[in-house]
Amino acid sequence: MQATLLNLLLIRSYNMYLIVIGQPTGVRVIQSDNPLMSIPLDPANRDYQRVLDDIIEQGADCFEGDIPEDLQVAADAKQFAQQVVAYTAATARIAQYQLSVGREEVVESQPTGEQVYNEETFEMEDVMADVITQTAIEPLEATVEVTVYGDDPEAEPTVETVTNPLIVTDVEERTAAQAVIDATPTEVIQHVEA
Repeated sequence: MQATLLNLLLIRSYNMYLIVIGQPTGVRVIQSDNPLMSIPLDPANRDYQRVLDDIIEQGADCFEGDIPEDLQVAADAKQFAQQVVAYTAATARIAQYQLSVGREEVVESQPTGEQVYNEETFEMEDVMADVITQTAIEPLEATVEVTVYGDDPEAEPTVETVTNPLIVTDVEERTAAQAVIDATPTEVIQHVEA
């Protein structure tokens, strides 16, 4: 067993990981702080993905010294992809109507597929019809009444007026989505909006 371990050449020592090169093959692998586990430099490997997540979350703190360039590039690409997904979801959430406000009906004039001859312009013109493209939705009530039961089974329940929990959830989700949008790097925004 010891002879096998001696065949690995230690390149760098990290806080959580080591990069080792097998002898005589020269294959690079990541070794975690568990000496019995080696992680191949393979994007399809879930432990490799965990190393990338550690780099994203902890930066150089998960390594002693510089992070190997190929791992940093892979971690940056993964983080960029995660930010694209998060930004896209956040903008989609913000685009939804606010439950406390509702939304107005939108009517557009659209061609019906029929044409008629215009005697003034001597041309065929599309017949237009008004079409509802967005239905109106009434805003939710700002408060709702809830029945509250006490610990005593013989006591009469009370009715309390509280802020509508659906509106509270809507505001919390919109606030969280806006925080994601505000924290998104410009490069990600430009990529998504391109």
